[in-house]
Amino acid sequence: MATVDWQELEGLVAAALERNATSPANARTVAQALVLAEADGLKGHGLSRVPSYAAQARAGKVDGRATPSVARPAGAVVAIDAAGGFAYPALDAAVATLPEVAPTQGVAVAAIRRSHHCGAAGLACERLADEGLMAMLFANTPPAIAPWGGRKALFGTNPIAFACPLPDAPPMVIDLSLSKVARGNILAAKQRGEAIPEGWAFDDDGQPTTDPTAALGGTMAPAGDAKGTALALMVELLAAGLTGANYAEEASSFLDAEGPPPGTGQLLLAFAPDRVGGPGRLARFAALAQAVDGEPGARLPGARRHALRRVARADGLLVADDALAKLRGL
Repeated sequence: MATVDWQELEGLVAAALERNATSPANARTVAQALVLAEADGLKGHGLSRVPSYAAQARAGKVDGRATPSVARPAGAVVAIDAAGGFAYPALDAAVATLPEVAPTQGVAVAAIRRSHHCGAAGLACERLADEGLMAMLFANTPPAIAPWGGRKALFGTNPIAFACPLPDAPPMVIDLSLSKVARGNILAAKQRGEAIPEGWAFDDDGQPTTDPTAALGGTMAPAGDAKGTALALMVELLAAGLTGANYAEEASSFLDAEGPPPGTGQLLLAFAPDRVGGPGRLARFAALAQAVDGEPGARLPGARRHALRRVARADGLLVADDALAKLRGL
Protein backbone atom coordinates (compact mmCIF):
# COMPACT_ATOMS: atom_id res chain seq x y z
CA MET A 1 0.00 0.00 0.00
CA ALA A 2 1.08 3.56 -0.68
CA THR A 3 -0.16 6.91 0.57
CA VAL A 4 -0.78 9.25 -2.36
CA ASP A 5 -1.50 12.97 -2.20
CA TRP A 6 -5.03 13.85 -3.34
CA GLN A 7 -3.95 16.13 -6.17
CA GLU A 8 -1.30 13.69 -7.32
CA LEU A 9 -3.87 10.91 -7.48
CA GLU A 10 -6.25 13.08 -9.51
CA GLY A 11 -3.39 13.72 -11.90
CA LEU A 12 -2.63 10.01 -12.27
CA VAL A 13 -6.28 9.19 -13.03
CA ALA A 14 -6.65 12.07 -15.47
CA ALA A 15 -3.42 11.14 -17.26
CA ALA A 16 -4.55 7.50 -17.58
CA LEU A 17 -7.84 8.59 -19.15
CA GLU A 18 -6.14 11.06 -21.49
CA ARG A 19 -4.00 8.19 -22.78
CA ASN A 20 -7.26 6.39 -23.54
CA ALA A 21 -9.22 8.62 -25.94
CA THR A 22 -10.46 11.15 -23.40
CA SER A 23 -10.11 14.91 -23.69
CA PRO A 24 -8.08 16.69 -20.98
CA ALA A 25 -11.14 18.58 -19.70
CA ASN A 26 -13.27 15.43 -19.43
CA ALA A 27 -10.39 13.43 -17.94
CA ARG A 28 -9.98 16.05 -15.23
CA THR A 29 -13.72 16.08 -14.41
CA VAL A 30 -13.89 12.29 -14.23
CA ALA A 31 -10.73 12.10 -12.13
CA GLN A 32 -12.09 14.60 -9.62
CA ALA A 33 -15.30 12.60 -9.18
CA LEU A 34 -13.55 9.23 -8.85
CA VAL A 35 -10.92 10.42 -6.37
CA LEU A 36 -13.57 12.18 -4.28
CA ALA A 37 -15.63 8.98 -4.13
CA GLU A 38 -12.49 7.02 -3.20
CA ALA A 39 -11.70 9.50 -0.43
CA ASP A 40 -15.26 9.26 0.90
CA GLY A 41 -14.88 5.49 1.25
CA LEU A 42 -17.14 4.75 -1.73
CA LYS A 43 -14.58 2.55 -3.42
CA GLY A 44 -17.04 0.90 -5.80
CA HIS A 45 -17.35 4.32 -7.45
CA GLY A 46 -13.70 5.24 -7.12
CA LEU A 47 -10.41 4.01 -8.56
CA SER A 48 -11.86 0.59 -9.37
CA ARG A 49 -13.76 2.23 -12.24
CA VAL A 50 -10.73 3.59 -14.09
CA PRO A 51 -9.80 0.44 -16.07
CA SER A 52 -13.35 -0.10 -17.37
CA TYR A 53 -13.79 3.60 -18.17
CA ALA A 54 -10.52 3.60 -20.11
CA ALA A 55 -11.47 0.44 -22.02
CA GLN A 56 -14.87 1.88 -22.93
CA ALA A 57 -13.33 5.15 -24.13
CA ARG A 58 -10.83 3.23 -26.30
CA ALA A 59 -13.66 1.17 -27.80
CA GLY A 60 -15.94 4.17 -28.35
CA LYS A 61 -18.61 2.79 -26.05
CA VAL A 62 -18.28 6.07 -24.20
CA ASP A 63 -17.17 9.17 -26.11
CA GLY A 64 -14.36 10.52 -23.99
CA ARG A 65 -14.25 13.72 -26.04
CA ALA A 66 -17.99 14.48 -25.95
CA THR A 67 -19.23 17.91 -24.85
CA PRO A 68 -22.72 17.96 -23.33
CA SER A 69 -25.26 20.40 -24.74
CA VAL A 70 -27.61 22.41 -22.55
CA ALA A 71 -31.08 23.68 -23.54
CA ARG A 72 -33.86 25.49 -21.65
CA PRO A 73 -37.16 24.16 -23.08
CA ALA A 74 -39.23 25.59 -20.21
CA GLY A 75 -38.79 28.05 -17.36
CA ALA A 76 -37.63 25.65 -14.68
CA VAL A 77 -36.40 22.86 -16.98
CA VAL A 78 -32.82 22.30 -18.09
CA ALA A 79 -32.41 19.61 -20.79
CA ILE A 80 -28.91 18.18 -21.09
CA ASP A 81 -27.69 15.82 -23.80
CA ALA A 82 -24.58 14.01 -22.52
CA ALA A 83 -23.87 13.05 -26.16
CA GLY A 84 -22.80 9.51 -25.35
CA GLY A 85 -20.00 10.74 -23.11
CA PHE A 86 -19.20 10.38 -19.43
CA ALA A 87 -21.96 11.48 -17.06
CA TYR A 88 -19.69 13.76 -15.01
CA PRO A 89 -19.42 16.65 -17.53
CA ALA A 90 -23.22 16.57 -17.94
CA LEU A 91 -23.69 16.61 -14.16
CA ASP A 92 -21.24 19.51 -13.95
CA ALA A 93 -23.40 21.39 -16.47
CA ALA A 94 -26.49 20.67 -14.37
CA VAL A 95 -24.82 21.76 -11.14
CA ALA A 96 -23.64 24.97 -12.81
CA THR A 97 -27.08 25.81 -14.24
CA LEU A 98 -29.61 24.82 -11.57
CA PRO A 99 -28.48 27.45 -9.02
CA GLU A 100 -29.21 30.09 -11.65
CA VAL A 101 -32.76 28.78 -12.18
CA ALA A 102 -34.01 27.60 -8.78
CA PRO A 103 -33.89 30.95 -6.92
CA THR A 104 -36.23 32.56 -9.46
CA GLN A 105 -38.54 29.58 -10.01
CA GLY A 106 -38.37 28.05 -6.54
CA VAL A 107 -37.55 24.71 -8.12
CA ALA A 108 -35.45 23.61 -11.08
CA VAL A 109 -34.94 20.27 -12.80
CA ALA A 110 -32.18 18.99 -15.07
CA ALA A 111 -33.06 16.07 -17.36
CA ILE A 112 -29.95 14.29 -18.63
CA ARG A 113 -30.10 11.77 -21.48
CA ARG A 114 -27.59 9.72 -23.52
CA SER A 115 -25.50 9.47 -20.36
CA HIS A 116 -23.31 6.93 -18.59
CA HIS A 117 -22.40 5.81 -15.06
CA CYS A 118 -22.94 8.74 -12.67
CA GLY A 119 -20.71 7.38 -9.89
CA ALA A 120 -21.48 8.38 -6.31
CA ALA A 121 -24.87 10.02 -6.86
CA GLY A 122 -24.77 12.05 -3.66
CA LEU A 123 -21.83 14.16 -4.82
CA ALA A 124 -23.84 16.21 -7.33
CA CYS A 125 -26.57 16.78 -4.73
CA GLU A 126 -23.98 17.82 -2.15
CA ARG A 127 -22.57 20.45 -4.51
CA LEU A 128 -26.04 21.95 -4.91
CA ALA A 129 -26.54 21.89 -1.14
CA ASP A 130 -23.28 23.82 -0.82
CA GLU A 131 -25.08 26.50 -2.88
CA GLY A 132 -27.93 26.56 -0.36
CA LEU A 133 -30.30 24.35 -2.37
CA MET A 134 -32.04 21.14 -1.37
CA ALA A 135 -31.40 18.55 -4.08
CA MET A 136 -32.46 15.10 -5.27
CA LEU A 137 -31.02 12.88 -7.98
CA PHE A 138 -32.52 9.83 -9.66
CA ALA A 139 -30.37 7.74 -11.99
CA ASN A 140 -31.08 4.57 -13.91
CA THR A 141 -28.46 1.97 -14.68
CA PRO A 142 -28.16 -1.18 -16.86
CA PRO A 143 -30.35 -4.16 -15.90
CA ALA A 144 -29.61 -5.70 -12.53
CA ILE A 145 -32.86 -6.21 -10.59
CA ALA A 146 -35.84 -8.35 -11.55
CA PRO A 147 -39.41 -7.22 -10.80
CA TRP A 148 -40.60 -8.75 -7.55
CA GLY A 149 -41.58 -12.34 -8.29
CA GLY A 150 -39.79 -12.32 -11.66
CA ARG A 151 -36.34 -13.51 -12.78
CA LYS A 152 -35.40 -11.27 -15.71
CA ALA A 153 -33.55 -8.08 -14.80
CA LEU A 154 -35.66 -5.16 -16.05
CA PHE A 155 -34.52 -2.45 -13.61
CA GLY A 156 -31.14 -1.08 -12.71
CA THR A 157 -29.73 -0.69 -9.21
CA ASN A 158 -31.03 2.85 -9.76
CA PRO A 159 -29.47 5.11 -7.12
CA ILE A 160 -31.43 7.81 -5.34
CA ALA A 161 -29.56 10.65 -3.66
CA PHE A 162 -30.58 13.65 -1.57
CA ALA A 163 -28.72 16.52 0.06
CA CYS A 164 -29.94 19.18 2.46
CA PRO A 165 -28.02 22.35 3.35
CA LEU A 166 -27.34 23.24 6.98
CA PRO A 167 -26.40 26.71 8.24
CA ASP A 168 -23.15 25.93 10.06
CA ALA A 169 -22.23 22.39 9.04
CA PRO A 170 -21.63 20.29 5.93
CA PRO A 171 -24.83 19.20 4.16
CA MET A 172 -26.72 16.08 5.11
CA VAL A 173 -26.24 13.62 2.25
CA ILE A 174 -28.30 10.49 1.61
CA ASP A 175 -27.03 8.21 -1.16
CA LEU A 176 -28.38 4.73 -1.72
CA SER A 177 -28.94 2.22 -4.46
CA LEU A 178 -32.11 0.17 -4.72
CA SER A 179 -30.22 -3.09 -4.63
CA LYS A 180 -29.26 -4.39 -1.20
CA VAL A 181 -25.73 -3.17 -1.99
CA ALA A 182 -24.31 -1.10 -4.83
CA ARG A 183 -23.21 -3.18 -7.82
CA GLY A 184 -19.85 -1.41 -7.66
CA ASN A 185 -19.14 -3.31 -4.43
CA ILE A 186 -19.46 -6.58 -6.32
CA LEU A 187 -17.19 -5.32 -9.09
CA ALA A 188 -14.61 -4.30 -6.48
CA ALA A 189 -14.84 -7.75 -4.83
CA LYS A 190 -14.28 -9.42 -8.21
CA GLN A 191 -11.21 -7.27 -8.85
CA ARG A 192 -9.85 -8.23 -5.41
CA GLY A 193 -10.61 -11.93 -5.99
CA GLU A 194 -12.91 -12.06 -2.97
CA ALA A 195 -16.29 -13.70 -2.36
CA ILE A 196 -19.31 -11.53 -1.62
CA PRO A 197 -21.56 -11.98 1.44
CA GLU A 198 -24.68 -14.12 1.23
CA GLY A 199 -27.86 -12.23 0.40
CA TRP A 200 -26.31 -9.71 -1.98
CA ALA A 201 -27.12 -11.30 -5.32
CA PHE A 202 -28.44 -14.20 -7.41
CA ASP A 203 -26.86 -16.07 -10.33
CA ASP A 204 -28.52 -16.30 -13.76
CA ASP A 205 -30.62 -19.26 -12.55
CA GLY A 206 -32.05 -17.12 -9.75
CA GLN A 207 -30.06 -18.92 -7.06
CA PRO A 208 -28.27 -17.07 -4.24
CA THR A 209 -24.52 -16.77 -4.86
CA THR A 210 -21.35 -15.57 -3.14
CA ASP A 211 -19.37 -15.63 -6.40
CA PRO A 212 -18.97 -12.03 -7.68
CA THR A 213 -18.60 -13.18 -11.30
CA ALA A 214 -21.85 -15.17 -11.10
CA ALA A 215 -23.50 -12.22 -9.36
CA LEU A 216 -22.49 -9.82 -12.12
CA GLY A 217 -24.04 -12.23 -14.64
CA GLY A 218 -27.21 -12.61 -12.60
CA THR A 219 -29.39 -10.20 -10.64
CA MET A 220 -29.03 -8.10 -7.52
CA ALA A 221 -31.14 -8.60 -4.42
CA PRO A 222 -33.42 -5.54 -4.08
CA ALA A 223 -33.36 -3.41 -0.95
CA GLY A 224 -36.60 -3.92 0.93
CA ASP A 225 -37.80 -6.78 -1.26
CA ALA A 226 -40.98 -5.76 -3.15
CA LYS A 227 -40.68 -2.16 -1.95
CA GLY A 228 -37.24 -1.89 -3.52
CA THR A 229 -38.44 -3.10 -6.91
CA ALA A 230 -41.36 -0.64 -6.83
CA LEU A 231 -38.92 2.21 -6.19
CA ALA A 232 -36.63 0.92 -8.96
CA LEU A 233 -39.58 1.09 -11.37
CA MET A 234 -40.26 4.65 -10.23
CA VAL A 235 -36.64 5.65 -10.93
CA GLU A 236 -36.74 4.06 -14.40
CA LEU A 237 -39.72 6.26 -15.24
CA LEU A 238 -38.16 9.43 -13.81
CA ALA A 239 -34.56 9.01 -14.99
CA ALA A 240 -35.21 7.35 -18.35
CA GLY A 241 -38.87 7.47 -19.36
CA LEU A 242 -39.14 11.17 -18.55
CA THR A 243 -35.71 12.30 -19.78
CA GLY A 244 -35.69 10.35 -23.07
CA ALA A 245 -32.89 8.01 -21.99
CA ASN A 246 -32.70 4.23 -22.39
CA TYR A 247 -34.50 2.03 -19.91
CA ALA A 248 -32.31 -0.43 -18.03
CA GLU A 249 -33.17 -3.36 -20.27
CA GLU A 250 -32.17 -1.27 -23.33
CA ALA A 251 -28.81 -0.21 -21.86
CA SER A 252 -25.48 -1.95 -22.25
CA SER A 253 -23.23 -2.64 -19.26
CA PHE A 254 -21.21 0.03 -17.46
CA LEU A 255 -18.62 -2.63 -16.64
CA ASP A 256 -17.17 -3.66 -20.02
CA ALA A 257 -16.34 -2.30 -23.46
CA GLU A 258 -18.85 -4.45 -25.36
CA GLY A 259 -21.86 -3.11 -27.24
CA PRO A 260 -23.21 0.38 -27.94
CA PRO A 261 -23.22 3.30 -25.47
CA PRO A 262 -25.51 2.65 -22.46
CA GLY A 263 -27.52 5.84 -23.04
CA THR A 264 -28.93 5.93 -19.51
CA GLY A 265 -30.30 9.04 -17.79
CA GLN A 266 -30.30 11.15 -14.68
CA LEU A 267 -32.89 13.53 -13.26
CA LEU A 268 -31.55 16.18 -10.89
CA LEU A 269 -33.92 18.43 -8.95
CA ALA A 270 -33.04 21.53 -6.95
CA PHE A 271 -35.28 23.41 -4.50
CA ALA A 272 -34.66 26.93 -3.20
CA PRO A 273 -35.77 26.45 0.43
CA ASP A 274 -36.84 30.00 1.25
CA ARG A 275 -38.69 30.36 -2.06
CA VAL A 276 -40.63 27.15 -1.46
CA GLY A 277 -41.32 27.39 2.27
CA GLY A 278 -40.54 30.97 3.26
CA PRO A 279 -37.73 32.41 5.40
CA GLY A 280 -36.01 30.35 8.07
CA ARG A 281 -35.91 27.00 6.30
CA LEU A 282 -32.24 26.31 7.03
CA ALA A 283 -32.84 26.87 10.75
CA ARG A 284 -35.67 24.34 10.61
CA PHE A 285 -33.41 21.86 8.81
CA ALA A 286 -30.77 22.41 11.50
CA ALA A 287 -33.28 21.73 14.28
CA LEU A 288 -34.02 18.26 12.96
CA ALA A 289 -30.35 17.59 12.22
CA GLN A 290 -29.45 18.49 15.80
CA ALA A 291 -32.15 16.17 17.13
CA VAL A 292 -30.76 13.27 15.09
CA ASP A 293 -27.16 14.07 15.94
CA GLY A 294 -28.02 14.35 19.61
CA GLU A 295 -29.51 10.88 19.79
CA PRO A 296 -26.97 8.49 21.40
CA GLY A 297 -25.58 6.09 18.80
CA ALA A 298 -27.07 7.97 15.84
CA ARG A 299 -25.27 10.03 13.21
CA LEU A 300 -26.36 12.21 10.34
CA PRO A 301 -26.22 10.71 6.84
CA GLY A 302 -23.00 11.82 5.18
CA ALA A 303 -21.10 12.40 8.43
CA ARG A 304 -18.80 9.41 7.92
CA ARG A 305 -17.87 10.37 4.37
CA HIS A 306 -17.14 13.95 5.44
CA ALA A 307 -14.84 12.67 8.19
CA LEU A 308 -12.99 10.36 5.80
CA ARG A 309 -12.67 13.19 3.27
CA ARG A 310 -11.04 15.50 5.82
CA VAL A 311 -8.43 12.87 6.64
CA ALA A 312 -7.74 12.17 2.96
CA ARG A 313 -7.28 15.86 2.17
CA ALA A 314 -4.84 16.27 5.03
CA ASP A 315 -2.94 12.98 4.86
CA GLY A 316 -3.49 11.60 1.35
CA LEU A 317 -5.26 8.44 0.21
CA LEU A 318 -4.12 4.90 0.86
CA VAL A 319 -3.95 3.07 -2.48
CA ALA A 320 -2.99 -0.55 -3.17
CA ASP A 321 0.25 -1.00 -5.07
CA ASP A 322 -1.42 -3.03 -7.82
CA ALA A 323 -4.07 -0.31 -8.30
CA LEU A 324 -1.33 2.28 -8.74
CA ALA A 325 0.49 0.02 -11.20
CA LYS A 326 -2.75 -0.38 -13.23
CA LEU A 327 -3.23 3.38 -13.34
CA ARG A 328 0.28 3.98 -14.58
CA GLY A 329 0.03 1.14 -17.07
CA LEU A 330 -3.22 2.14 -18.77
